Amino acid sequence: MVNLLGCCVAQAQEAKPNFLFILTDDQRFDAIGYAGHPILKTPNMDQLAAKGVRFPNAFVTTPICAASRASILSGTYERTHKYTFGTPPLSAQLCETSYPAMLRQAGYRTGLIGKLGVNLEKGQPAKMFDLLSTIGYPYLRKQPSGEIRHIDEIATDRAIEFLNQQPAQKPFCLSVCFNSPHAEDGELDNLYPWPKSVDGLYNSTTIPLPPLVDEKYYRELPTFLQDAINRIRWKWQFDTPEKYQKNVRSYYRMISGIDHEIGRLTNELRQKGLDKTTIIVFMSDNGYFLGERGLSGKWVHFEESLRVPLVVVDPRMTKKRQGTVADQMALNIDVAPTILDFAGLKVPKAYQGQSLVPLIRGEVPSWRHDFFCEHLLVDPTIPQWEGVRDKRYVYARYFGQKPTYEYLHDLIRDPKEIQNFVNSKDYKGVLERMRRRLKQLKDASGGEYSSEKFPLLPKPSTN
Repeated sequence: MVNLLGCCVAQAQEAKPNFLFILTDDQRFDAIGYAGHPILKTPNMDQLAAKGVRFPNAFVTTPICAASRASILSGTYERTHKYTFGTPPLSAQLCETSYPAMLRQAGYRTGLIGKLGVNLEKGQPAKMFDLLSTIGYPYLRKQPSGEIRHIDEIATDRAIEFLNQQPAQKPFCLSVCFNSPHAEDGELDNLYPWPKSVDGLYNSTTIPLPPLVDEKYYRELPTFLQDAINRIRWKWQFDTPEKYQKNVRSYYRMISGIDHEIGRLTNELRQKGLDKTTIIVFMSDNGYFLGERGLSGKWVHFEESLRVPLVVVDPRMTKKRQGTVADQMALNIDVAPTILDFAGLKVPKAYQGQSLVPLIRGEVPSWRHDFFCEHLLVDPTIPQWEGVRDKRYVYARYFGQKPTYEYLHDLIRDPKEIQNFVNSKDYKGVLERMRRRLKQLKDASGGEYSSEKFPLLPKPSTN
């Protein structure tokens, strides 16, 4: 009887899937081969899409790494978790219901390697991770041997070591969070350092100019966006044809460098016989402007900023499901409930995202038709805003401006979001409906923004 019970326990543990969550930084939704990019070479990302389900309508709810990564961990909007740069750490309550903590409590071995990007309340990292190995800039590190290695290569080395140390019959969840293709801020002569695995790639390629590159699209922006950090970063990177060619090539190399590391990870899973039991989730933490509207970076409400790649590979899925596309809106806050659902765990009521598992399996459940998005960072160069995006319309309210500045886009009539229909009589009813919907979503997530509700950490003394 004891042996039979032990056998049943072992089988139950073996039945639990493993997880490899791969997160990139600043990879826009179309900067990937499987999305039809004419230049980028990403064979390993493409292979994930061929084996899994991809979500072409995937978005982040806040387009900045700190808040987006807190949303991924906690399954909640920024309005709820209240974490971004300069705020107190992510609360113990939200850490305790994060996907790593929930899995660890359920018997998983959990690890996060690379860029965490979120300060956690004291004592919480040990409850969430068996291994937390963070890696920050600079990108290129001299090793004791004298070799120069890229931190994404180092992250993969550590991930492989994690897999080498994995106990038999114990499930794992490993989050590998690459720093690339985020620019190395401050290094203006080498903003996008790539690993040696992609040396020379794209050297002979002339990068086409992006859409909306004409200066008129920049001049049509309100003054507060013309003066924002997006324009400052554009001047660093793209304000001459030579800079544009150099920096976009380097950005592409960094993405191909990540692709190479993904190949190392998936090959390691195969060699260890873990590829048949490991669910892979691939996503980026926000989008990125590459010169559109005379801008760079993210932070604002336009599509380039909010939209990201997302692929989920479940090795147990049927051949028929492999390589399929789910057109429903998927969000960064869906990652945590999806992982917990796959693991057979109850999704916390505090989560505001939805499990993607039914969509991955080809079911057609009732699904969201819109989502709440926002950017609450207090910074003089980044305007605060809140908005709602549905299948046709995008509404954004820059509430930090006096008076408040509103945008309304019609994605069918104007898919590039060039026109603002706020003052159009034809859109008066749509505008009022979107305003009401924003209030509903906002109230459900924390209510009106105020500095009292969203406290900042005290600034360091300059004395």
